[in-house]
Amino acid sequence: MSERPISRFPVPELKDLPEDVRAKILAVQEKAGFVPNVFLTLAHRPAEFRAFFAYHDALMEKDEGLTKAEREMIVVATSGANGCLYCVVAHGAILRIRAKSPRVADQVATNYRKAEITPRQRAMLDFAMQVSLDSATVDDADFAALREHGFTDDAIWDIGAIAAFFAMSNRLANVSSMRPNDEFFLMGRVPKA
Repeated sequence: MSERPISRFPVPELKDLPEDVRAKILAVQEKAGFVPNVFLTLAHRPAEFRAFFAYHDALMEKDEGLTKAEREMIVVATSGANGCLYCVVAHGAILRIRAKSPRVADQVATNYRKAEITPRQRAMLDFAMQVSLDSATVDDADFAALREHGFTDDAIWDIGAIAAFFAMSNRLANVSSMRPNDEFFLMGRVPKA
Protein backbone atom coordinates (compact mmCIF):
# COMPACT_ATOMS: atom_id res chain seq x y z
CA MET A 1 0.00 0.00 0.00
CA SER A 2 1.22 3.47 -0.87
CA GLU A 3 2.21 5.86 1.88
CA ARG A 4 1.87 8.93 -0.32
CA PRO A 5 -1.07 11.23 0.55
CA ILE A 6 -4.09 10.90 -1.74
CA SER A 7 -4.16 14.65 -2.48
CA ARG A 8 -2.21 17.86 -2.04
CA PHE A 9 -5.39 19.37 -0.62
CA PRO A 10 -7.19 18.64 2.65
CA VAL A 11 -9.03 15.32 2.83
CA PRO A 12 -11.94 15.60 5.29
CA GLU A 13 -13.05 12.89 7.66
CA LEU A 14 -16.30 11.18 6.65
CA LYS A 15 -17.91 12.21 9.94
CA ASP A 16 -17.33 15.89 9.11
CA LEU A 17 -19.04 15.82 5.69
CA PRO A 18 -22.60 16.89 4.86
CA GLU A 19 -24.99 13.95 5.08
CA ASP A 20 -25.66 13.69 1.31
CA VAL A 21 -21.94 13.68 0.47
CA ARG A 22 -21.19 11.11 3.17
CA ALA A 23 -24.11 8.93 1.97
CA LYS A 24 -22.83 8.96 -1.62
CA ILE A 25 -19.33 8.01 -0.49
CA LEU A 26 -20.63 5.21 1.72
CA ALA A 27 -22.82 3.88 -1.12
CA VAL A 28 -19.77 3.73 -3.40
CA GLN A 29 -17.77 2.02 -0.67
CA GLU A 30 -20.56 -0.57 -0.25
CA LYS A 31 -20.60 -1.32 -3.98
CA ALA A 32 -16.84 -1.23 -4.67
CA GLY A 33 -15.50 -2.48 -1.36
CA PHE A 34 -13.35 0.65 -0.97
CA VAL A 35 -13.64 4.43 -1.39
CA PRO A 36 -12.06 5.68 -4.60
CA ASN A 37 -9.72 8.54 -3.77
CA VAL A 38 -11.50 10.93 -6.15
CA PHE A 39 -14.48 10.98 -3.77
CA LEU A 40 -12.32 11.86 -0.78
CA THR A 41 -10.25 14.40 -2.73
CA LEU A 42 -13.29 16.30 -3.99
CA ALA A 43 -15.26 16.02 -0.73
CA HIS A 44 -13.46 19.00 0.84
CA ARG A 45 -15.54 21.22 -1.51
CA PRO A 46 -19.08 19.78 -1.09
CA ALA A 47 -20.85 22.02 -3.64
CA GLU A 48 -18.29 21.13 -6.31
CA PHE A 49 -18.39 17.45 -5.28
CA ARG A 50 -22.17 17.42 -5.89
CA ALA A 51 -21.90 19.17 -9.26
CA PHE A 52 -19.00 16.98 -10.41
CA PHE A 53 -20.67 13.69 -9.62
CA ALA A 54 -24.07 14.79 -10.92
CA TYR A 55 -22.55 15.54 -14.33
CA HIS A 56 -20.29 12.47 -14.19
CA ASP A 57 -23.26 10.21 -13.54
CA ALA A 58 -25.39 11.89 -16.22
CA LEU A 59 -22.67 11.18 -18.80
CA MET A 60 -21.37 7.80 -17.69
CA GLU A 61 -24.31 5.86 -16.26
CA LYS A 62 -26.42 5.44 -19.38
CA ASP A 63 -26.31 2.96 -22.24
CA GLU A 64 -27.86 4.99 -25.06
CA GLY A 65 -25.85 5.64 -28.23
CA LEU A 66 -22.63 4.43 -26.62
CA THR A 67 -22.10 1.42 -24.41
CA LYS A 68 -20.75 1.91 -20.92
CA ALA A 69 -17.52 0.26 -22.09
CA GLU A 70 -17.22 2.76 -24.97
CA ARG A 71 -17.76 5.62 -22.53
CA GLU A 72 -14.88 4.28 -20.44
CA MET A 73 -12.72 3.91 -23.57
CA ILE A 74 -13.12 7.65 -24.14
CA VAL A 75 -12.05 8.39 -20.57
CA VAL A 76 -9.05 6.08 -20.67
CA ALA A 77 -7.73 7.19 -24.07
CA THR A 78 -8.12 10.93 -23.45
CA SER A 79 -6.81 10.68 -19.88
CA GLY A 80 -3.68 8.99 -21.19
CA ALA A 81 -3.19 11.83 -23.68
CA ASN A 82 -3.68 14.33 -20.85
CA GLY A 83 -1.14 12.55 -18.63
CA CYS A 84 -3.66 11.78 -15.89
CA LEU A 85 -2.40 8.78 -13.94
CA TYR A 86 -5.45 8.68 -11.65
CA CYS A 87 -8.02 8.50 -14.44
CA VAL A 88 -6.03 6.06 -16.59
CA VAL A 89 -5.66 3.68 -13.64
CA ALA A 90 -9.16 4.08 -12.15
CA HIS A 91 -11.10 4.13 -15.41
CA GLY A 92 -8.80 1.53 -16.93
CA ALA A 93 -10.01 -0.77 -14.14
CA ILE A 94 -13.64 0.05 -14.92
CA LEU A 95 -12.99 -0.47 -18.64
CA ARG A 96 -11.45 -3.90 -17.97
CA ILE A 97 -14.67 -4.87 -16.20
CA ARG A 98 -17.13 -3.29 -18.63
CA ALA A 99 -15.34 -4.46 -21.78
CA LYS A 100 -14.60 -7.84 -20.18
CA SER A 101 -11.13 -7.56 -21.68
CA PRO A 102 -8.03 -6.55 -19.72
CA ARG A 103 -6.02 -6.72 -22.95
CA VAL A 104 -8.16 -4.19 -24.84
CA ALA A 105 -8.33 -1.90 -21.80
CA ASP A 106 -4.54 -1.86 -21.53
CA GLN A 107 -4.22 -1.30 -25.28
CA VAL A 108 -6.59 1.69 -25.16
CA ALA A 109 -4.68 3.11 -22.18
CA THR A 110 -1.39 2.86 -24.05
CA ASN A 111 -2.26 3.55 -27.70
CA TYR A 112 -5.86 3.23 -28.87
CA ARG A 113 -4.71 3.47 -32.51
CA LYS A 114 -3.17 0.00 -32.17
CA ALA A 115 -5.90 -1.46 -29.94
CA GLU A 116 -8.10 -4.36 -30.95
CA ILE A 117 -11.21 -2.19 -31.32
CA THR A 118 -13.75 -1.74 -34.09
CA PRO A 119 -13.45 0.94 -36.80
CA ARG A 120 -16.50 2.61 -35.18
CA GLN A 121 -14.72 2.77 -31.81
CA ARG A 122 -11.56 4.06 -33.49
CA ALA A 123 -13.57 6.91 -35.10
CA MET A 124 -15.17 7.63 -31.71
CA LEU A 125 -11.76 7.85 -30.02
CA ASP A 126 -10.26 9.94 -32.83
CA PHE A 127 -13.03 12.49 -32.27
CA ALA A 128 -12.72 12.31 -28.46
CA MET A 129 -8.99 13.00 -28.71
CA GLN A 130 -9.63 15.95 -31.00
CA VAL A 131 -12.12 17.39 -28.50
CA SER A 132 -9.76 16.77 -25.60
CA LEU A 133 -6.61 18.15 -27.20
CA ASP A 134 -7.63 20.49 -30.03
CA SER A 135 -11.35 21.27 -29.84
CA ALA A 136 -11.04 24.48 -31.87
CA THR A 137 -10.47 22.35 -34.99
CA VAL A 138 -13.75 20.40 -34.74
CA ASP A 139 -15.85 21.01 -37.85
CA ASP A 140 -18.71 19.57 -39.90
CA ALA A 141 -16.42 17.03 -41.58
CA ASP A 142 -15.73 15.47 -38.17
CA PHE A 143 -19.47 15.06 -37.59
CA ALA A 144 -19.92 13.57 -41.06
CA ALA A 145 -17.18 11.01 -40.37
CA LEU A 146 -18.90 9.95 -37.15
CA ARG A 147 -22.30 9.72 -38.85
CA GLU A 148 -20.76 7.33 -41.41
CA HIS A 149 -20.14 5.00 -38.46
CA GLY A 150 -23.76 5.28 -37.32
CA PHE A 151 -23.35 7.83 -34.53
CA THR A 152 -26.37 10.05 -33.91
CA ASP A 153 -26.14 13.69 -32.87
CA ASP A 154 -26.90 12.61 -29.28
CA ALA A 155 -24.06 10.08 -29.34
CA ILE A 156 -21.70 12.67 -30.85
CA TRP A 157 -22.67 15.08 -28.05
CA ASP A 158 -21.88 12.35 -25.51
CA ILE A 159 -18.46 11.66 -27.04
CA GLY A 160 -17.62 15.38 -26.93
CA ALA A 161 -19.09 15.92 -23.47
CA ILE A 162 -17.24 12.94 -21.96
CA ALA A 163 -13.95 14.08 -23.52
CA ALA A 164 -14.50 17.65 -22.30
CA PHE A 165 -15.62 16.65 -18.80
CA PHE A 166 -12.65 14.35 -18.31
CA ALA A 167 -10.23 16.95 -19.69
CA MET A 168 -11.37 19.04 -16.71
CA SER A 169 -11.24 16.03 -14.39
CA ASN A 170 -7.73 15.16 -15.59
CA ARG A 171 -6.55 18.64 -14.77
CA LEU A 172 -8.08 18.54 -11.28
CA ALA A 173 -6.49 15.15 -10.64
CA ASN A 174 -3.12 16.43 -11.81
CA VAL A 175 -3.34 19.69 -9.81
CA SER A 176 -4.28 17.79 -6.67
CA SER A 177 -1.72 15.03 -7.34
CA MET A 178 -4.53 12.55 -6.77
CA ARG A 179 -3.17 9.09 -6.06
CA PRO A 180 -4.93 6.07 -7.58
CA ASN A 181 -6.17 3.54 -5.04
CA ASP A 182 -4.08 0.37 -4.89
CA GLU A 183 -7.29 -1.64 -5.43
CA PHE A 184 -7.66 -0.31 -8.98
CA PHE A 185 -4.47 -1.95 -10.21
CA LEU A 186 -5.88 -5.49 -9.92
CA MET A 187 -9.56 -4.83 -10.65
CA GLY A 188 -10.77 -6.69 -13.69
CA ARG A 189 -7.51 -8.62 -13.94
CA VAL A 190 -8.15 -11.34 -11.39
CA PRO A 191 -11.40 -13.14 -10.53
CA LYS A 192 -13.36 -11.67 -7.61
CA ALA A 193 -12.93 -13.62 -4.37
